[in-house]
Amino acid sequence: MTLDNFEEYDNPILYDLENNAYSDDVKFLTKWAAKTEGIIIDLACGTGRATIPLAKEGYKLIGVDLHSGMLNEAKKKASDLNLQVDWIEQDCSELELNVKSNLIFSVGNSFQHFLTNDDQDGLLTSINKHLETKGIFIFGTRFPTAEELLQPNTEEYWKTYTDKETHHKVDVYTISRYESLNQVQHYTTIRRYKDQIGEIVKEVKTNISLRYVFPKEMERLLFSNGFEILHVYKDWNETPLTDDDSEQMIYVCQKIK
Repeated sequence: MTLDNFEEYDNPILYDLENNAYSDDVKFLTKWAAKTEGIIIDLACGTGRATIPLAKEGYKLIGVDLHSGMLNEAKKKASDLNLQVDWIEQDCSELELNVKSNLIFSVGNSFQHFLTNDDQDGLLTSINKHLETKGIFIFGTRFPTAEELLQPNTEEYWKTYTDKETHHKVDVYTISRYESLNQVQHYTTIRRYKDQIGEIVKEVKTNISLRYVFPKEMERLLFSNGFEILHVYKDWNETPLTDDDSEQMIYVCQKIK
């Protein structure tokens, strides 16, 4: 895993503005944290969107990320709240934490940043090494539906929000291209900032590539890396995965070897 696929995260403040309100996964993780003793590890923790709420509940957290800018913002947020979290800058596929945990998680579809088979194996090997026997690994990834993968290679409207500092409206568009041989979707995100009279005053483009994994492929991948799948859901509300309308795959796995 390298930093050359991290354009989307080079502005941590913007990342929080667009993502920090999401908390469905935090509620789910809190249930599992309540069953856990010892240190909990958040991999690809970003700015601490999930790490910090758990730390607020009194759990001991380690947050790991490769992006120094995101980690620095996480440290600032935790410091402002007087929370003790160990923030560590490392590649999650080459972890050396000198600690073992009963619960490791990775949310925000971070699993998709591991683009090659070697990257995925490296990640799962690292996680396995840092889990106690029968420890739990929880993560989510997007469900590879035809609608998700075969989007037109044209600009599509996504959402609009208001920039808190400038009060400009921001229209967000995406362009996607699916590379079938490598199961990688290449996204360009376009943000157009509009003033009070609706004129575009700034346009920012970022690129990101994400790997998609199919359910049967994931079963084999997890088992071959020493995990048993305990649960698979289509959302963080524990709804069973289905063929028809699933958009995510939420995995709860246990280390078996």
